[in-house]
Amino acid sequence: MIRDVMDLDVYILSLRLLKKLYAFLRKLPKSEYDTVRQGKRAGKSIPAQIAEGFAKRSSELEFKRFLKMAIGSSDEVISHLRTVAIAIPRLTEEAKALAEKYKILSKRLNKLHSVWRSGNF
Repeated sequence: MIRDVMDLDVYILSLRLLKKLYAFLRKLPKSEYDTVRQGKRAGKSIPAQIAEGFAKRSSELEFKRFLKMAIGSSDEVISHLRTVAIAIPRLTEEAKALAEKYKILSKRLNKLHSVWRSGNF
């Protein structure tokens, strides 16, 4: 039974990926300050949106709305990583690998969104 947001695999995964994202963003040159800032903001918002939605899980529509926002933030991170992969050749492979992990997170969030029924968890 799911009683705490920490019981959601997508929440745990979002936190693990955030740690990897921060480590990756530290490798970017100072000239990419805006990408670092936006990447951190989008990455941090994923677990925050999952947690806020989970707190409102008694309303199925409300929880699903927050899951959709988390998916959007995950997709935003993917977009920033794709930009880095093109702009900074030495980081291309690492950026692509991390983007793939965020794609998995987006898919898992989509799956949770499609199966969630308030009261069933």
